[in-house]
This record gives sequence, structure tokens and C-alpha cells, in this order.
Amino acid sequence: MPTSHVNINEKANLIWSIADKLTGPYKPHEYGEVILPLTVIYRFDCILEKTKEAVVQKNKELNVAVKDPLLRKVSSQSFYNTSPYTFKKLLDDPDNIESNFRSYLNGFSENVRNIIERFKFDNQIGYLSEKNLLYIVLKEFASPKADMHPDKISNIEMGYIFEEIIRRFSESHNEDAGQHYTPREVIELMVNILFTDDSDILSGNAVAKTLYDPACGTGGMLTVAEDYLRRLNNKAQLICFGQEINPQTYAICKSDILIKGANADYIKEANTLSDDMFEDVKFDYILSNPPFGREWKNEKDSIEKEQKQGFAGRFGPGVPSISDSQMLFLLTAISKMKDEKEGGSRMAIIHNGSPLFTGDAGSGPSEIRRYILENDLLEAIIALPNDIFYNTGIATYIWVLSNKKPSHRKGKVQLINATDMYEKRRKSLGNKRNDIPKKYIDEITKIFGDFKETEVSKIFKNEEFGYSKIVVERPLLDDSGKVVLKKGEKQPDSNLRDTENVPLTDDIDSYFEREVLPFAADAWIDKSKTKIGYEIPFTRYFYKYTPPKPSSEIMKEIMEVEKELEGTLKEVFK
Repeated sequence: MPTSHVNINEKANLIWSIADKLTGPYKPHEYGEVILPLTVIYRFDCILEKTKEAVVQKNKELNVAVKDPLLRKVSSQSFYNTSPYTFKKLLDDPDNIESNFRSYLNGFSENVRNIIERFKFDNQIGYLSEKNLLYIVLKEFASPKADMHPDKISNIEMGYIFEEIIRRFSESHNEDAGQHYTPREVIELMVNILFTDDSDILSGNAVAKTLYDPACGTGGMLTVAEDYLRRLNNKAQLICFGQEINPQTYAICKSDILIKGANADYIKEANTLSDDMFEDVKFDYILSNPPFGREWKNEKDSIEKEQKQGFAGRFGPGVPSISDSQMLFLLTAISKMKDEKEGGSRMAIIHNGSPLFTGDAGSGPSEIRRYILENDLLEAIIALPNDIFYNTGIATYIWVLSNKKPSHRKGKVQLINATDMYEKRRKSLGNKRNDIPKKYIDEITKIFGDFKETEVSKIFKNEEFGYSKIVVERPLLDDSGKVVLKKGEKQPDSNLRDTENVPLTDDIDSYFEREVLPFAADAWIDKSKTKIGYEIPFTRYFYKYTPPKPSSEIMKEIMEVEKELEGTLKEVFK
């Protein structure tokens, strides 16, 4: 978090303390449903104050069907408000606070009204009014202590304040916070990796690049990437694109981008899997933390319809199990990569362990891995520490994909084991018991950039993850023990049928002679059934054998426990 003349936490505390007025009618985990939208609305109110009268006047004068671009020009913002009311003017008429406040909200430009609608704030207005809280809460926001005018708080500072309020709201929903909130340190690591060695955007050139998140949630990935780039090169511009299915998190994301003074028109609300809002659009960078274990039964028809298009659609390589959609987001991200002739793309996407190995040869998941590896798209996989997310303690991995690999990375994949690079939190947040501190973010980034074999970094050729699954047959025998022949061909005994996974780096016939024939001299391979499979057995590569304790040491420990128990039992039976 940057240092500035505004104390981010102090300001966030002041805003969040307004929630004290809600105690009673609202439970603590519901505070955000009032505080988040009102923070957004009041910030917009402050931003628009200087041009408010000019916008109101211009709106009266205009006699055209399409006023939006003209009013944006007068407001000098991507939004405006044509109502004569402001937060302070609303306080002049306490008796009509609800109807006047609704009128004020209806005066906003369509993009802001869309945000307010997605917050489902209309329901809160009626409830606040009913409980005689609406005037009180608006008065708190309009007080000098909550001042959000841009000459006091910059867009960047306001973005951090809003992010802090989002975090608190997420923490109050511990059980589902992770569904829309990725810890900041994880995003910072992903962004570090994303921009590694990208001299074009890191240089002083005034370049514009695009960033996409197919499951953008509250927009944390997009805004952290934007902040990071601004610190590295304030002349570069990152244009953010995102799609989100949840109305409230979509509203938070769009608000955050508008609050920071950026263009929020490229944040779309829709189901990415069944309704791709960026069809045929390609991006320079892709960042995402899609949901784990979310079934795609509801999207099945549209996904299977698109799959029939083959590689003209997103799901040409295959589809995963109906119970887990995360690899569909992976394929969506891959489909958004720019052609190498256009400069290519790099992405960082979070998955649990399932996409590494689930599915047998020929299955959807295996075919997806095959497509990625045979097209040399996988740059690295980083195993993260456990217990760093709010809603899960399971193993998680960052997949780094690129179609613009430098020459020394071509045909290779780097696996980085960062599972021990964490610090324990003093206080848990849901399942989040650990943090990745800056020193480890820097270390992991360096390990990735160095591309060297170490204890925690291993490098493999793409084909080392592949195998041929061969079907080994044994002859069917009749009652007299003779081989059953049909048209002169040996018939296989299905009860004796077996399979073997032969590494792609090994010759199938040599493997068969070496590993099978010495134990089954009459066996043969049914080559018509051979399938190619790919898996990435990450933990196997970093497994360390720990020898068991010597029996004498174990016996000594048992004797000591017995002595302790004997003393305890004597005390019990005195």
C-alpha cells in the first residue's frame, strides 16, 4: 500500500465506522450492503461537485435524443448527474429524504445507475427509511470527517480506501469471501510473473496494453495489475477488460475502476462460460482466479454447442468433468491470446490440483493438457503455500502460459515449489492462516526469471509429461488349454487384459520387450487402442523421502509415554 498524505486505513476506518449507525436493524455481515454503494455514490458526488451546476444547466438546454456524450464532456468525467440535488442539499429536507434521494440517484448517467441497480441498493433505501436511518447515514457521509473530494483524496488513494472497505466486507463473509476476493499478495506475485522480462511495457514508451479476467469478481486482479504497471512506468496504459456473473461483485468491480478515474465500459456482467461478451477479442495479458469445483450443468447445452464448432470455438481441445468448470475458464483464457504475429500473450491463472492430473488418456482434461503442451503454451506452474485463501486450505497452483516464449524456454516447462515460502498470520481469516510476504514474492519471481534447476525449481521437456496408454492383451484359451483362433487370429481374453502407461520419451516396443514380455511371453499390444495422455504429477517431482525413526528411538518414546500414563492412572485411582 503506498504512502501518501492520506492515511488509507484511517480513512477506511472512518467510513466503515458509519456502519455503527446501522447496528440493530442490520447484522455486521450486512453492513457492506449499505456502506459499499454509499461510498461509491458519495465519491461520485464529490467528484462531480465542481461541474454539477453546469451539467444541470446543460441538460435543461439540450433538446437532443442522445445527451450522454455531451454531458460527459461538460462533467469532464465518464459519468454525470443531472439532478439538482447533492448529498448536502438532500439534508435540507429531512421529511422527504427518501423520495429526494431516489430522484437524486435517477439523475446519474446510465453506467452509474447500472452499478446502483446491481448493488440491489433500492431495497436498502426503503429499509433505511423505514428504520429512520437514511437521513442519519447520509448526514454521516456528508460530514467533513468523511470528505472524499478529489482535491483531498486522489483517485489512486480512493481506490486503495475502497479496496480496504471491500476487504473488510469480504472478511465479514468469511465463509464465501474467496469466491470474489483473491489475497493481494497472490495477485502481486501473479502480476510480477506476468510482466517479467516484458521490456516493451516496462520501458519508457507510451504504450497501451490490454488485460483480461474472465472471472473478474471485485476486480482485484485488474486494479492491482494497473497499480503495479503505473509504479513501473507511468507512461504506459493498461486497458482492463473483465466479465463477472455475480451482480454485486460486478458492481464493486465497475465502481472501483470508475473511482480510480479509468474506463469501466469494458467490465461486463454475464456468464462467461455460456455468454462470452468478448467473442473474437484478443488481449496482451490475462489474469484470473476462476472458481474451483463449480459444476457447469446449467451451461452444458451452450458449451456443447460451442464445442461442436471445434477449434473455431473455445472448447476445441475437449471439456472437463461436468462437476468442475475451472478448465473451461482456462480454455476461454487461451482462446483470448493474441496471435504470435500480433505480439503474442502471457497469462497467469490459479487452479487447484485437479487440472494437473485428473482424467485418463483420451479424456477431456488430458486432451486439454495435451493441447497446451503440444502447442508449447505452458511456461511454468508454481505451487503456492496452503492456507493462503479465505475459503479453502487446499493446494493451489499458478499456471503461467505464453505463446511468446523466449528461445531458452521453448519446448520446456518450469515447475516451482513455493509451498514453504510463507509466514504464519497472527490471526486467521477464514481458512487464510498464512501470507506470502514481499521477500518471498521477490524470491519466487527471481526463481521464475532465472529459469535454473534448483531444489525448488525443476525444468522438464514438454514431452516428459506425456505417455502412450497401451492395451496389453493375452490369448483366450479353450477348455483344453489351447489358444482360441478366429480366422487364424489369436483372440484376446478380456479377463486378462491390462494397460501400461509408456512415457513418450520411451520407445513403445522397447518398453514392451523390457517391462512386459519377461512376465507374460504370450502378450501382445492392440495398437488400435493406444491413446496419448498427459499429466503433471507435480508433488512426485518434489517428493523427499524421510526415513522412519530407528526402532530403538520409537521404543524409547513408547516407554516414556507409558511412564507418563502410569503416573496419571495412579492419580485417577487414588
